[in-house]
Amino acid sequence: MTPQELKHALSSGLLSFPLTDFDAALRFEPRGYTERLEWLMPYGATVLFAAGGTGEFFSLEPGEFADVVRTAVETCRGRVPIVAGAGGGTTLAIKYAQEAERVGAQGLLLLPPYLTEATQDGLVEHVAAVCASVRLGVIVYNRGSCRLAPASLARLAERCPNLIGYKDGLGDIEMMVAVRQKMGDRFAYLGGLPTAEVYAHAYKALGVPVYSSAAFNFIPRTAMEFYNAYAAGDRVTTGRLLDQFFLPYLEIRNRGQGYAVSIVKAGATIVGHTAGPVRPPLSDLKPAEFEQLRELIQGLGPQ
Repeated sequence: MTPQELKHALSSGLLSFPLTDFDAALRFEPRGYTERLEWLMPYGATVLFAAGGTGEFFSLEPGEFADVVRTAVETCRGRVPIVAGAGGGTTLAIKYAQEAERVGAQGLLLLPPYLTEATQDGLVEHVAAVCASVRLGVIVYNRGSCRLAPASLARLAERCPNLIGYKDGLGDIEMMVAVRQKMGDRFAYLGGLPTAEVYAHAYKALGVPVYSSAAFNFIPRTAMEFYNAYAAGDRVTTGRLLDQFFLPYLEIRNRGQGYAVSIVKAGATIVGHTAGPVRPPLSDLKPAEFEQLRELIQGLGPQ
């Protein structure tokens, strides 16, 4: 898949970040991960992101990362494109990017560098170095320590023809409008705030029509129902699902730091497709929270 073909694939449809399966000893469990992908693919996500944020990229060591991405590529080959996460400092991010390319990923999501602030010049050099290290199409994730200004994105667009996507995880309306106005159709634009269904209509108005759904990991039928209604402008259906599930779900999710991942793993367990526990420093939902989530999911019917 060329970078431009990936850009086209990212420009419509529902995207999702599969969970990474761990066993009771917190080791990567490839059989469960393969079964997860086989279960999710028929529901119709356009692109799947292996070892992304919801897939606990931050807890994977390099050998595990390669195993996760390779398993996803081999399982989904010819059916759904796989974009791999990559992150950390520049040298390490390049190693992840090149390994993702080596094992067959069709694209790369460049996650923010960690535990340091940086100038715009420094961020530009970081992103440019990773893009230059691979032939894959690259999506930059504007979140946390990576806050690329519109002028910086314009510089990168000139230097990096394979930088084809911009994912926003900041929720800064002023910046998103400025980026969209500055860059036009140069990038595919993805909404990347947690529980993106809640923000979908607002982001569409900003020129960001595509989002990634974490809920697709455990309620894929409902996630697709919401997306199809959203794409068709059916506010009655999206409003019903927001009231019935997504807003009460947020109330549980917001009780703990890191619960944006933990609650998704809990949901997968509830529907019979467990991915095991989260790895520290994340923590699993408390028992009462788990039961509240179970009641919400049961109210949606079979998935």
